[in-house]
Amino acid sequence: MWKHKTPGIPDEYFDRVEDVPITKEEARVIQISKARLCDGQIVYDIGCGSGSVSIEAAYQIGPLGKVFAIDVDPKAVELTKKNLEKFGTPNVNVILGNALEKISDLPQADAIFVGGTGGETADILKLCEGKLKAGGRIVIGTILIETLYSVLSTIEGLQFASVDITQVTISKSRKTSTGTMMLARNPVTIISAQKSNL
Repeated sequence: MWKHKTPGIPDEYFDRVEDVPITKEEARVIQISKARLCDGQIVYDIGCGSGSVSIEAAYQIGPLGKVFAIDVDPKAVELTKKNLEKFGTPNVNVILGNALEKISDLPQADAIFVGGTGGETADILKLCEGKLKAGGRIVIGTILIETLYSVLSTIEGLQFASVDITQVTISKSRKTSTGTMMLARNPVTIISAQKSNL
């Protein structure tokens, strides 16, 4: 389905359903780049939604790697499975349930993506710190100011270094009867960090 090594699968390639979020193409590209993925790695996608980040990560880590996609919403899990089948990415394991209960059973991760967490971001970050290998990367995408504050307050007290905050505001073109206009999307703030080699 996607024959390119570079990330950036167009949003319209993914199956979508109402009330299940998708990390938009351009924000997804930045998040994938911040994770610095390599062949054969273990990756978590917490709050996988439509599965777009899981699929992009699966392409980056290759068939020897493994993505664990977790979501508490049964609709999101079903949609992720549908998209995985569409893109032919068998190296993704989809898990239905609360990340706080499911993460402890997973193998140590090289990279962790954190998306929709339903207000449990701080607790999830603390748990992720213990599951991330030394030198591993964590990438958190936020749209709410409250979530951003929670992430920054929590990450400061954990064993993370090289904390980077990037805010992106994307505008996409749309044809009108008189020409082309640019429509702005909501800003996304991406926090990325590396676990200290302690």
